[in-house]
Amino acid sequence: MGNTTKFLLTASVCMAAAHALANGQGSYVFCDNGLRCVMAPCPSNSALDLDTGKFVKGVSIDIDRLPQQDKGLDLSDKLYAGKVVVVGSIENRTRTFNGKRYTLPWLVATSIERTAKNNERGHCSSR
Repeated sequence: MGNTTKFLLTASVCMAAAHALANGQGSYVFCDNGLRCVMAPCPSNSALDLDTGKFVKGVSIDIDRLPQQDKGLDLSDKLYAGKVVVVGSIENRTRTFNGKRYTLPWLVATSIERTAKNNERGHCSSR
């Protein structure tokens, strides 16, 4: 790969990251954390915010905004196991379970950034 190609690739990755940050988006590793519950809402999933190092517990994921090419046949398995880094933002959404209203965090994924590193999957049950 030539220097010009490397520069252009680096520049495009930086621009994409800047665009994501400007839109309030970050990078997250979403996965099943191994916790189980007996009634909703369940804390079974969590997301590691790679920008802050903080965990969002009890989060669900919305993949409706992912481009079609990111919605592979095994995306559910990859998400469950924390094998991908997704770009997105956390939204609080109100849902009703058993007649009670809860405001819960949702990770709204807009793209798949890359494969997650082993150390980024430490909160996942399948690591």
